[in-house]
Amino acid sequence: MADRRTWGLLAEFENPATLLHAAERARDAGYKNFETWTPFPIHGMDRAMGLKGSKVGWIVLGGGLTGLAGALLLQWWTSAVAYPMVIGGKPYFAWEWATPVTFELSILLSAFGAVFGMFALNRLPRPYHPLDRIPRFRKVTDDAFFLTIEATDPKFAQAREFLEQAGGRNITEVPA
Repeated sequence: MADRRTWGLLAEFENPATLLHAAERARDAGYKNFETWTPFPIHGMDRAMGLKGSKVGWIVLGGGLTGLAGALLLQWWTSAVAYPMVIGGKPYFAWEWATPVTFELSILLSAFGAVFGMFALNRLPRPYHPLDRIPRFRKVTDDAFFLTIEATDPKFAQAREFLEQAGGRNITEVPA
């Protein structure tokens, strides 16, 4: 474990293939708190890092079902319980005329669930990150490929040696 003034280690890799291979090696070596940084998505990186599926889909489903139930309940309550009126011999409530509002509220709450669920799961907004201090890291949006191992990882003591063996270049200690 590193001291509290160290956030982790940053290593640059030559290309996407070497980064993918390094991520697989980090996963196989038992590292848990590591991340890859690339200018574009790399196919297979989630699997290489051992990441599980996202929970955002379940949050969206919950929002959609909440919108569906809420819209149907509100429309049923207002037309059949609070203000019952017989108009032209029709029933107090029918799902057919409730469909547009139900659809719209389901879509609205699903969209809110997607946006706010993504923000919560990604811990956003994050106005500051320790990597912002590393000038070389600015290349990540253009043409560089990085792997970081956080100091909170149980195997952090061997991280520098691991990154060197994995092909990492310009290995930098990132201050907290």
